[in-house]
Amino acid sequence: MRRFTLLAAILALGLSAQAALAASPHFVRASARLVGDNLAVSFKEAGLGNNQDIDYVASADFSRTDSCMNGGGKVPSDPKKTETSDVVEASDTFKSGKNGTISRTLTLVALGTTLDCPPGQQETLISLTYSNVKITDVTNGITESIQGTFSK
Repeated sequence: MRRFTLLAAILALGLSAQAALAASPHFVRASARLVGDNLAVSFKEAGLGNNQDIDYVASADFSRTDSCMNGGGKVPSDPKKTETSDVVEASDTFKSGKNGTISRTLTLVALGTTLDCPPGQQETLISLTYSNVKITDVTNGITESIQGTFSK
C-alpha cells in the first residue's frame, strides 16, 4: 500500500510540474496597421493554458493636427489649426480555448478634432500619428511593444 501511495504522489507531482510548464504565456507576434484613421493592433499569444479568460489592453500615444480649409480646398494664409494628443486605449477579454492560444485584434479609435472653423471653412485632418504602440496581457503582466510610427 505504501508503494502505491508513493508512486501516486510521484506521478501527481510529475503531472503538476508538466501543467506548470504548459502555462508559459508569451507573445508569438504583434503588429499594427492603419485602418482609416484608426489603428488595428493584432497579436497572437501562446502558452496560456486551456480555456483561460485573459484581459488585454492595446495602447498608443496619439496625435493629430487639423486645419481649417476654405471652399476652394485651400488652407488660408493665416490658418486656424489645432493639435490634439493623448494616449488612446482599447481593451477586451478573450478565452484561450483548448489549445492555449489567442489570436485577436483590438482597434484604437482616433480622437476627434476640437477645431471650430469660421463660416465658409471646414475642419480638415492634416496629419495623424500613433507611436509607442503596445499590447498588454493584463492577466499575466506581459507587454509587447510594436516597433514603428503609424502616420497618415
